[in-house]
Parts: sequence; C-alpha cells; structure tokens
Amino acid sequence: MSKLVIVESPAKAKSIKKYLGGGYEVTSSMGHVRDLPAAKLSVDVKNSFEPKYAIIKGKEKLVKEIKKQASESEQVLLATDPDREGEAISWHLATILGLDLNDKNRVTFNEITQNGIKAGMENPRVVDVDLVNAQQTRRILDRLVGYRLSPFVSQKIRRGLSAGRVQSVAVRLIVDREDEIRAFVPEEYWSIDAKLANQHKKLFSASFAGDETGKVKLTCKEQTDGYLKRLEGALYSVNRLKKGTRKRSPLPPFITSTLQQEASARLGFQAQRTMRAAQELYEGVDVEGIGTTGLITYMRTDSLRISEDARAQAAEFIRERFGEKYIPDKPNYYKSRANAQDGHEAIRPTIPSLTPEKVKGSLTPDQYKLYEIIWKRFIACLMASCLQNTVKAEITAASPEDSAAGRFCAFTASGYTVKFDGFTVLYGGDDARESKDGKDGKLPELSSGEALGPKEVISNQHFTQPPPRYNEATLIKALEEEGIGRPSTYATIISTIVKREYVKRSSKLLTPTELGETMTKLLKQRFPKIVNVKFTAQMESSLDEVGAGKENYVKVLGEFYDDFEKTLAKAKEEMKDVKLTLREDTTDIACEKCGRNMVIKTGRYGRFLACPGYPECKNAKPLITETNAVCPKCGSKVIEKRSKKGFVFYGCETWPKCDFSTWDKPVGEDCPKCGKSLFKKKGGIHACLDADCGYEIKTRRDQDGETKKEEAGGGDG
Repeated sequence: MSKLVIVESPAKAKSIKKYLGGGYEVTSSMGHVRDLPAAKLSVDVKNSFEPKYAIIKGKEKLVKEIKKQASESEQVLLATDPDREGEAISWHLATILGLDLNDKNRVTFNEITQNGIKAGMENPRVVDVDLVNAQQTRRILDRLVGYRLSPFVSQKIRRGLSAGRVQSVAVRLIVDREDEIRAFVPEEYWSIDAKLANQHKKLFSASFAGDETGKVKLTCKEQTDGYLKRLEGALYSVNRLKKGTRKRSPLPPFITSTLQQEASARLGFQAQRTMRAAQELYEGVDVEGIGTTGLITYMRTDSLRISEDARAQAAEFIRERFGEKYIPDKPNYYKSRANAQDGHEAIRPTIPSLTPEKVKGSLTPDQYKLYEIIWKRFIACLMASCLQNTVKAEITAASPEDSAAGRFCAFTASGYTVKFDGFTVLYGGDDARESKDGKDGKLPELSSGEALGPKEVISNQHFTQPPPRYNEATLIKALEEEGIGRPSTYATIISTIVKREYVKRSSKLLTPTELGETMTKLLKQRFPKIVNVKFTAQMESSLDEVGAGKENYVKVLGEFYDDFEKTLAKAKEEMKDVKLTLREDTTDIACEKCGRNMVIKTGRYGRFLACPGYPECKNAKPLITETNAVCPKCGSKVIEKRSKKGFVFYGCETWPKCDFSTWDKPVGEDCPKCGKSLFKKKGGIHACLDADCGYEIKTRRDQDGETKKEEAGGGDG
C-alpha cells in the first residue's frame, strides 16, 4: 500500500509527485470540498454559531474518489497550502475522511522544490485547529453579514444587492476619496525657472526660492510679475555649493501586497492576474533541463523574513555575477510590520541562481514578467546600497542697482552623480525615490562665485491638485496600512466590488458608481460599524488572536452578532416605509401605457424595464441592450442577451424568427470584404460570421497601446 498525499490543485500534485517518487500517490481536492450551503444561512446562531457544512455541489464524485483512494492507502497526508484557507481545507478533508485530528497527518511546503518537499515531509504535525477556527470565524462573519444585511439593502435600494463585511469598507475608502475630490478647493501658486549656463556653456535649470528676506511662496501673477521685473538685466552667480553623499538602500523583498502593487505599477497587472501567475510559479512549472519545479516560495505572506540558506545562495550568486564589492558589509535584514502574521518567508525565487533568462523559454509571458520582478527584487534586496555624490547650488540674481541696495533673488539647483551603483545595477535604477521633487538630475561642473549666463527665465501658473483616485495598487496599499483584509483577500476584495458594480474601472482608476455611493451612505448612517475602518481592522486583529489560540472564536462571533442584530432591527423599524432611488436606474424610454419614463429594475431573472407608476401602471418589458452590429443572417439588429446562468451572449432581435446567436462580441467595424459586421473571436481575431464570406484579421496591441492588424487567414483579406 502507498501513502496518499492530498493537495488543492492538479499542477501542485504533479510537482510534488515528481519529488516524492514511488510509495506515494498524490491527488487534488480542487480547492475546498465543503462549505456553507448557499440556499440558507447555514449557521445556528442559537447554538454557539455552529456551522452546517455540506459537500460543495458538483464535487460529490470527486469526494467519493478521494474517499476510495484514502481507504486503500497506508496513510493519508494533508498537504494543502500553508495558510488559514489551506488549514481549513485540510480540516474539512480530515473530517470527511474520518481521520484522527490528533494524528500528525498535516504537512506544509513553503516552496515546491526537493528541499522544500523534504523539509515538509520530515516535519508532519497535527491540523492546527486554532487556524481553522480563525478561517471559520471569518467565513461565518461574512455569512452572517451577507445573509442578514443583503436582504435589507436589496429592499431599500435595488433587488439582488449584496453587502459584504470587508468589501463594504473598501467601497467606503473609494467613496470617501471621491468626496474629498469633490470638496477640494484648488489653490493658485506660481513658479519661476531660470535656464542658466556655466563658464563652459553647459546648460542647467534653477528654481526660484526666495529673496533677501528668506523663502518666498509665489501665490499670484502680480507677485510673480514683480519678481520677473526685478530679474530683468539681473546678473547670476553661484553663491554657495553644498556637496555631500547620500545612500540609497534597496527595497525589501516582496510580500503579497507589495508584489500586487509593483505588478500593477510596472506591468499593468490587475491583482487577480498577478496572483494567478504567482500561484502557477509556486505550484510548479516544467522548466527545460530541470523538470517540474516551483520557482517561487509561497505567495500569500506578510513577512519579510528570508531563510539563511536562501541568503547564502543569493550572496554566492551576487559575488559571482557582480563581484565582492556588491556584497554589503553587514547583511540586509528587513523588519516586518507590527501586525504581520509572519507565517512564511517573503516571496522569493526558490533557486536564486535560476535567472529569468534561463527559464524564459519555459514560462508564459505573464509568468516570466512576474518571475523577473520577483527574482530581481530579491537579489537586489541583499546587495550593497547605491552611493551618490550630491550637490546643491545656491544662486543669487540681482541687477546692479538691487545688488548695491542689498536686494537679490535666490535660486537653487540640485543634482547628483553615481559614486557606486550598488543594487541599482540590477533593480531600482528608475525608482521614484531617485528624486523627491522630480528635478534632481545631473549638474555641470560649478564653482563658488562663478558667474552664470542667463539664457531664459520662465514663469508658470499652477494649482494644487486634489488627492488622486485610487487604482488597484494604491487601494491595496491603503487596505494594508489600515489593517483591512489579509494577503489572501486583497485580489478578491477588488474583483468583488467591481463585479457587484459598486465601483468601476476608468483608465485604471477606481471610481464609485451611484449604487456604491448610495450603499455606502446607507451603511454609514445605519450600520456605522460595518463600514468603520478601525472597527474592521480590530476585527482582523481578533481573527489573528483566534488563529494564535489567544481568543475564543464563539466569543468573538457573539460580541459582533449581538450588536449587529440590534442595529439591524432598529434600521428595519426606522426605515420601514423608505425606498432609495438611483438616478442611474432612470431611462429615457417612455412607458407605452402612461407616458412616464421607465426605470431599470432587477428581478429573479435579471434586469428589466418597469413603469415607475406601479401599482397604478404595471407595464414591464425586457431590458434590451443594443449593439451597433447587424445580424449576418437577416440584417436585423444584434442585441446583448444573458443566458440562464448569467453569461453574456449576442443574438438577433427577431428571435425566434431568426436563430442567430454567438458568444463573440461585436467590434463595431464592418467587414471590408462583404460589408457585414465583424465579431471578436478568441486569440484577438476579428471575424465575419457570414459563412459565405469567412473574412478574418488578427489584431494585437503595440507598445503604445495602439491596435495593429495583420492577416490571420480566411477569405482574401
């Protein structure tokens, strides 16, 4: 008989099987196998909040197969991911399979490599029930809020709405930022910049800083024009030079939040895309010449800890590739945040010497791009600092008359030269910390007392700017700083609030919809704790305490639920006859029966048009979303439709008279061959769906984001 190892994914199972070899069978649970059934609350609030789990619909056959494998095995080892979610999956599997929770049948792998697998298998432990309880508490909390609060907001705003505990706080952050932007009053200010030349005719720029009285802030045109007049015919000279050296230290290795932020900023990846590629790199990739191996350590972490073995391997690589001088005098250690769980190492390559170039041919484009920034950031974080020689020039400008009277204008110019590039030879040379004001650059050689030749003096009007809207990276940073959510939840939080249409993406920025603002306003008024940032952060801390075995999860649930139920009952009573309306639900489509503008409502089968005069007027009809395409069969309009499961497809408006339908989205262009509408197929192909035409053209985006077309076959296009 062999031993059975159970993991979550087939890819991970394949990687682990390679290292375990004979005597082991490795199978996958495909994620969670049990959960709270969706049809009801599934939590007994009167009996210590006991959850009522059931096998997830569609996984009955899989569970049956795992049970059969377990019964035929000498031993079952649970090797799900090393976090709360993974611990809970192991606990559910142990319960289903009837395993003894006192047995050491739980193994974890920080990395899917030979050493990582060996270390995990040599150190089995019991399932950590405290971690399981922390996950259960989060799941039950979210179920209680979702199932008790969602019906209320649906009744008061729009049918089918869903209110989430953590997601509602994320929406509030975005709504509050929008309120700040609306309330912002810009202030005017001005700047004066002089283009100067040293004695060798080398040009550089200097900025106005003040006058003989000290620093001066330019606030209006009249004030600025006064200084420009004083500068007419002025003589410029270097009054003083300040030289120094500054050290730029490397950034720490990635944790989940910083990886998502950097992938957004550098690669344009959304959080879910980042985590999908990271999961694949962790679970294992078939690398040419090596075989299937995990390329990075576990990607859900808030710790900056690095193993000494990885440090030694990285140091050896740095020494060989760059030389001894790139090794710091004292090793770089990084301190994690105070509330970090510190369950795993930082995100790093499992084999530091395995450069991105060596594995590029074995990776998908997303995997390669992500592995490259993880590898570079890790190696760089253990390298010596960058040293820069800095210089700041204080320049005076005055006409002969002003100079005699002791009056002058002061300008400053600053710059640097690299004394030793250090870690920036690999990563961070374009880092924003290069300059705080964006004007730090290279200065030509200057000497104290040197006369400078003025070439041009320019003034510019400016206005202070409101705080920027959040993008995915800055929202994740805000959630992390506020203690909202944990590494495994950031991507889900963002995708959920966008999917529920509380927030929309606009040029990568996150802006609240009217629905999101109305929901937030209602929750702030009636359920202040639910959308209170500090309260939600405190709840996260409580979950950490449960996971550490320092807090009783039933007590945590009880304290929350008692207050929540009282607040909900009060809100229901005080808003008994209140219904909130949204401007975005009003259309310009007139009701055929009474003439009122119809409104969009959401019912059991999706959105539809209804007369606002109900019950006097009960007119209702389907909501039709038109496209600018025409049916390739009959020439009628093509409209957007939804399947019973909610998936979007496109079909002829005359159905069932015409049976044309397709999953391919209209692209808003006509076929150059036959004049009919083009549709977008998989692989970026724009195609004519007329069977007699067959025209196709492949599209791609160039580096500037412009759509380029190239022949893809089909027709004679």
